[in-house]
Parts: sequence; structure tokens; C-alpha cells
Amino acid sequence: MPAVPVEMTVIEIAAPGGPEQLVAARRPVPQPGSGEVLVRVGAAGVNRPDVMQRQGRYPPPPGASDIPGLEIAGEIVALGPNVAGVGLGDKVTALLAGGGYAEYAVAAAPLCLPIPGALSVVEAAALPETYFTVWTNLFERGGCKAGDSVLIHGGTSGIGTTAIQLAVAFGARVFATAGSEGKARACERFGATRGIDYRTEDFVEIIRQQTGGKGVDVILDMVGASYLARNLEAAAVEGRLVVISLIGGARAEINLNTIMSKRLTLTGSTLRVRTVAQKAAVADAVRRNVWPLLSVGRVRPIIHATFPLALASEAHRLMEASTHIGKIVLTV
Repeated sequence: MPAVPVEMTVIEIAAPGGPEQLVAARRPVPQPGSGEVLVRVGAAGVNRPDVMQRQGRYPPPPGASDIPGLEIAGEIVALGPNVAGVGLGDKVTALLAGGGYAEYAVAAAPLCLPIPGALSVVEAAALPETYFTVWTNLFERGGCKAGDSVLIHGGTSGIGTTAIQLAVAFGARVFATAGSEGKARACERFGATRGIDYRTEDFVEIIRQQTGGKGVDVILDMVGASYLARNLEAAAVEGRLVVISLIGGARAEINLNTIMSKRLTLTGSTLRVRTVAQKAAVADAVRRNVWPLLSVGRVRPIIHATFPLALASEAHRLMEASTHIGKIVLTV
């Protein structure tokens, strides 16, 4: 195994602002602490929280690296004390609290999972943030199960393409919204019964038609306030609404009568601020329930584009243009 260098190239956020604020820099290679490993990064996923952090709207949690990047794939090249379950030379994908846009990154050992099946390092780097998020929200909080009808907003995002495939794999009937007719049809290629172009179609009306007026059992929503009233309207009796992002705002007026009369559950979560132990519980559930599906190709990460690490600013420009379908990945 090649020696670990003293310094590495990273992508820093020079100041809050546009994609041009992502600049290459040299920093010392970090040292893994207790229960941590050092990974030589082969690829790093790009996610909306990275964009928000760059804009100054999503600071890293205390103790986390200020370098953006929440998911990586690569090879373990050093072990800190008290590491169990992984070893030197293991090819892994890992969930991070930050630090992924770099040649080397420190990861908590319990948040490292083996690269499943025949997936490439680029595909593996697109897994942790989206698959952990979808599992904990759609299945654990939302209770998605076989026979449920599910509405997924942002169906062609990394989260959306993952959620559609997983919900279908577990026996649910899926509807998904997206921002164009072409994207709506893409949702159907990934397994949705009906893709809905939210720019020209009313998802509440489409859901009413498609479910015979019943509504959907689970809604996975990344829009937030501007969709709240319509989500409650689209929900079935005993429906569950899970909010995971606030693109459409954080504050809304709510009709509690709708929640009471339909016996609805309104919930949500974030992932980055959870403790390693809390994330490790999600990692274990994902390893048991989802990794077998990835290993045999029943679900797969959808890669829209890759960029070299030095062109992270271009990757962010593409993400903000919202023309992509699936994941954007940096290669290192």
C-alpha cells in the first residue's frame, strides 16, 4: 500500500457565495481518532446540503470538517485506535459529517460499508447520503411497506431516484413529481406508476384520480412549507408525511382539522447532526435491508455526471441548474 502523504489537495469554501467560492487548497492529511479510519478518496458525492453550506446557510456541526462533502468511496489506508469491523485495504463507502471534497478523509468506522456487488467507486460514492436518508425517512419514520401508495417529491433528484427504486423494491406503488414532462417520464422509467410534471399538472388532482379518491399512504417531501397544505390534502386516512428539506420554506399555516379528521402523522428529520451512534444504527439497517438489493442490481445509484475534484464549482453549477437526473459525483 502506498505511503500516506503529509499534505493533500482539498476544495475549500473561500467565503459564503456562489460556486466560484469553491477553490483548491493544500492541507495536512487528517489523522484518524478513536474509532475512526482514514480513507483515500476515489470519489465523493455532491449533495444539496453542500450547496447550502457553500452559500453560508448550512454550517457544519461542531467538530466536523469545514470542507464540504458528506459521502465518499475509496480505500482505508490508516486506522485510529479502537477500530472494529473494517481493516486496512478495505474498499468502502462512508457517510461523513463533512470533509469529502478531498484526497483523504476521516470517517467513523461504523459508518463505513463495503462497496456492494460490482458497483464502481463512483457509484459507491453516490450511496451513503441518499440511501441513509431515504431509509431512515421513508421506511423508518414513514413506515413504507408493501401495498402502500407513496408520493415522492423531487423524483429525479438523488434522493428521489433512490426513493422510487427502494419503495418499488419493497412492494409499494409510487407516484413522483418532477419539474418537466421529460423528468416525469424518467420517474416512470425508475419504477413510478405515474410521474407528475408539477409545472403543468396538479399533483393533488393526479393523486386523487390515480387512487380513486383515497390518497397516498406516505409522502416524502423535500419542498416544505409551500407544499404543506396540498400534501395534507393528497394524504390518505392514516397517511404519513415526512419532511426532509425546506426548499419551499420552513413556515406555513396548518389546518389541524385535516390532521385530526384523517388521523395523519406529520414528521421529519435531519441526518448530519445525529451522533455517530445514531447514524451507525441507520448504517446497520441499510446494510441489512438495502445492501443485498444493491449487490444483485435490484436498485442502483443513477449517476448523471462526474467532475474532477478541481472542477467542484462546475458540479455545483450543474446542481443549482436542476437539469440533472440522479447524482453528481466528484472523482479524485
